[in-house]
Amino acid sequence: MNKAKRLCAITCLAVVATWLTPVQAQPSAAQTAVEAAKQYSGSTINVVWPAGVGALGQKIFAAPLFEQLTGVKVNIVEAPPTDVYIKVVAEHRAGTGGFDVVSLVPSWLTDLSIAGIIEPLDALVDKYGFAAELQGIEPAYRNNWMTHGGKIMAIPDDGDVLLLFYRKDLFNDPANKEAFKAKYGYELAVPTTWEQFSDIGWFFTNTYQPDLYGASVIHRSGLMQYFFQERFRNAGGRFFDLDSMDAQINDEIGVKVATQLQDEAEFMPPGSENWNPVEVLTAWLSGRVAMITWWPPPGRWSEGYGTDNEALKWVPESQIKGKVGYALSPGGNPELALGWSLAVSSNSRNKELAYLYIQWVNSEEISLQRVQLPYSLRDPFRASHFESAEYRSRWENADEYLDVLRQGAQIGMLDLSIRNTFQYEEALARAMQRLMAGEDPQEVMNEAAENWDKVTRRTGVDKQRAAYEEWAAKPNAYPQ
Repeated sequence: MNKAKRLCAITCLAVVATWLTPVQAQPSAAQTAVEAAKQYSGSTINVVWPAGVGALGQKIFAAPLFEQLTGVKVNIVEAPPTDVYIKVVAEHRAGTGGFDVVSLVPSWLTDLSIAGIIEPLDALVDKYGFAAELQGIEPAYRNNWMTHGGKIMAIPDDGDVLLLFYRKDLFNDPANKEAFKAKYGYELAVPTTWEQFSDIGWFFTNTYQPDLYGASVIHRSGLMQYFFQERFRNAGGRFFDLDSMDAQINDEIGVKVATQLQDEAEFMPPGSENWNPVEVLTAWLSGRVAMITWWPPPGRWSEGYGTDNEALKWVPESQIKGKVGYALSPGGNPELALGWSLAVSSNSRNKELAYLYIQWVNSEEISLQRVQLPYSLRDPFRASHFESAEYRSRWENADEYLDVLRQGAQIGMLDLSIRNTFQYEEALARAMQRLMAGEDPQEVMNEAAENWDKVTRRTGVDKQRAAYEEWAAKPNAYPQ
């Protein structure tokens, strides 16, 4: 028996053992889902999932375990993360019923709901008693990622948030602290503004280059637009003028943020304006940069947690164990960037079974196991995840890591989610690429705004205004 199968078998026995414990008065959501799914034993459901490392959490752990418990086969259909939306929409239009469970980025929720691509879940949540456990999801995710038009359309599956990781040893070095204060007139500490981030980045680059540079961020792979969304709103920006629905990303605030992003590349490693996420991660783990802004995984990989697993052999060995601090992104409110949720395809021929899998995989007990899998790329999103004594003991300062993640979840901002969100994101991503190529920030943002206005007009100004008003009214849309 190979390692993955042994892990699944052991986990299966452990899960069943907990269910047989007599102290539990009522069946858990996981138990309920498993018992109900047994009537479908021998059936197969198809789950579309972003390809890559993150899919291993399904292929190695969740899908085999569900099959052992219920007799239901879970077929994971992988697609590149950037293609999942296109694949889901294409399948719906073709009407093949090829997907039962849909993975979606929460910013797509409006589009997929309006188009009828995903199924309302309220009746099934009530039928299988999942409502109580849903209350354990952190409010920012529960109140913003689940519903459209007052109906439950998706269940959160991943608590993404942008964080700042920094080298505590460099920040605490007495010589660095003295030299920084002498030059900038204030104490060297974790930056709370982007101006401080720039000062600190330049300081470390000027002090240590070429062995170490001040920072690095992800400039490619279409991800930089999330950093713009975060910084633009923290600086006071609004995406649209509500009366005209004209894009505002090219106003004074938008151009200032774009200029900052472009200028910061100057103190980053040479060539890093073209780096993809793995290259940024490699520079960080090898000790070549003092700060990065990223999604949560580098926090655990920096300490070597799980990187001995065969699935993570591509992650470089950490040279910075015990030297890493965690903080919210400068600016105040971090972006709840990307993230993933699960929904039932309206074309599915196995809707109830598809829902039962979603309930099981995101129940209190199963989701807690999943977010601790080193290779799952699923981050905490429930109170029980952040408070877990087991998780908080995984490495020496795991408690600090989870506390910062939870703080980010509580005050984080949502990605823009309106009609045709994908088209707005693509236009902004193209603008960020031009920005990193050295083009004029004002011209870049002007063209991006023009492209946004074209999408708005194609969509219909009044329809888009209604969608934007609904989104902007959410407590996590803009800083409070």
